[in-house]
Amino acid sequence: MSTLKNTTQVNGDSSSSMVRATIVQASTVYNDTPKTIEKAEKLIAEAASNGSELVVFPEGFIGGYPRGFRFGIAVGVHNEEGRDEFRKYHASAIHVPGPEVDKLAELARKNNVYLVMGAIEKDGYTLYCTALFFSSEGRFLGKHRKVMPTSLERCIWGFGDGSTIPVYDTPIGKLGAAICWENRMPLYRTALYGKGVELYCAPTADGTKEWQSSMMHIAIEGGCFVLSACQFCLRKDFPKDADHLFTDYDVQHDETIVSQGGSVIISPLGKVLAGPNFESEGLITADLDLGDIARAKLYFDVVGHYSKPDIFNLTVNEHPKKPVTFVSKAVKAEDDSESREK
Repeated sequence: MSTLKNTTQVNGDSSSSMVRATIVQASTVYNDTPKTIEKAEKLIAEAASNGSELVVFPEGFIGGYPRGFRFGIAVGVHNEEGRDEFRKYHASAIHVPGPEVDKLAELARKNNVYLVMGAIEKDGYTLYCTALFFSSEGRFLGKHRKVMPTSLERCIWGFGDGSTIPVYDTPIGKLGAAICWENRMPLYRTALYGKGVELYCAPTADGTKEWQSSMMHIAIEGGCFVLSACQFCLRKDFPKDADHLFTDYDVQHDETIVSQGGSVIISPLGKVLAGPNFESEGLITADLDLGDIARAKLYFDVVGHYSKPDIFNLTVNEHPKKPVTFVSKAVKAEDDSESREK
């Protein structure tokens, strides 16, 4: 496992707080969640042994990002092979909370790290693309469900709502996440800025060069550290028998790169601290000087002195949206019997 590291030194500024952060750029073990968690355990331990206090994994690491999966879906067309492929994918997803969440919490505690883990969550038979948050004490802090799946993702994942847009105030900074192309949603970003996000995690499946421009913009716009984590996958990492469509790649060989990574860490001042890595699985590590947040916001504070609330305003609905709500009146059995006796 290769490691990219850039250590920033503080020049005698005792008011600055340094946080070492690591992005894990690695592939899921598809259709095998226990082995995926075993792989995560080794990677978390490796990052912690290098002094990292925060470890961020890619989108859908637990359960897998289904790149190229077609699930037999076309307009007005369905097939049995696609349904069975979804059955396997559903089986690889995890309940939140659940035993896998407990295991991840224990890994965070054992390695004394804050952990942000991309996972495919199942709630009944609906799946969600989710980011899970854990404290270094081994507590499950909560989750963010992707509010807007992209393109064909909408056929296999549900939509998150405003009840899971958290920013956690932790000893290492205020921690939040936007998943993949949520990062292109200005109002979603503004909601995170409004909650004071400082460590802006961007688990993604977008390994394009253009993605780097979005990450740079968000770091400068939000005056926050951006930690973008993307999987690096070869064709051999995917199931052999699945119906895939990799239109942009020559997938005749097992060693063909299918997801090229590009994980990167960027400071609030727009400095690339580590990455991007487009070449291999690996750990991308940097030391974050939290003093850079105040330095950046001297000139631009997107929800502060540069916000113009007399003209622009955002309202965020944080109430959970449930498809079925039961309203009932509880009546004690003894009250019924008393009524009948009268």
